[in-house]
Amino acid sequence: MQRVFVGLTGLAVVTVLIVLASAVVAWRTNDMGTSAIGSANSSVVANMTAIGNTLGEKTKEEPLAELGAAPSTTSTEKVDAAEVARQQQQQAQQRTQ
Repeated sequence: MQRVFVGLTGLAVVTVLIVLASAVVAWRTNDMGTSAIGSANSSVVANMTAIGNTLGEKTKEEPLAELGAAPSTTSTEKVDAAEVARQQQQQAQQRTQ
């Protein structure tokens, strides 16, 4: 019985510590930082960048490409498959010579 009591007490202590740590972290992240006089307001800057988005709706289709985590699948260049194949053949021929 004493082992159960010690185990439950330890579990309660760990739970209280986790709750306190999470409260401290939440309190620290909710602090509003001080801004210098004449500095940009972050909410205004965020709205300006959202309005001035030149990519338009394409960014909503590719969120990883927008973040830079993956290459974009859309291309602005026209690709001629026959020309690419010719270039690859020429490169292969140059390697064998």
